Amino acid sequence: MIHKSNQLTSCRAKFAATIALGLTTAAGGAHPMVGYKSRRIAKEDHRSMTTGSRFFCNVNALSTTERAHHKQLTEKLIRSRTEIVEGEKGYEFQFNPSVVSIAELADWAAAESKCCPFFDFHIDLEHEGTLMCLRLTGAQGVKHFIQTEFQVPAK
Repeated sequence: MIHKSNQLTSCRAKFAATIALGLTTAAGGAHPMVGYKSRRIAKEDHRSMTTGSRFFCNVNALSTTERAHHKQLTEKLIRSRTEIVEGEKGYEFQFNPSVVSIAELADWAAAESKCCPFFDFHIDLEHEGTLMCLRLTGAQGVKHFIQTEFQVPAK
């Protein structure tokens, strides 16, 4: 099952929202820990990403340079995944190791863990090195956060 969506538009909207939030925070208008339940990101179709969840992203966890690099890696991972497997506590994203390296997955996970420490990260190299998997899991309720943030299409 291969999922494709308008990832670039969504990533641009997320990045713009992150920049706006960072500017608001820097100006003293918001706390650096932003509740996921109160964050709204404008999209072209005006859908809200509000879920009422208890998960928080620390928008100040990465420097401007780190955030730009992480954004590029996130876009590449979303664009390059070959399959999405839903699990009981999260999702597994599968990749072709000739397209995404294990070093890129590790780099992404290290940065993501700074801003979203509530994730559990699992990186596997399987089938004699022909399949690479990134599994994101966590506490009860994290699946909906993953669906929204990582553009997992609804069934």
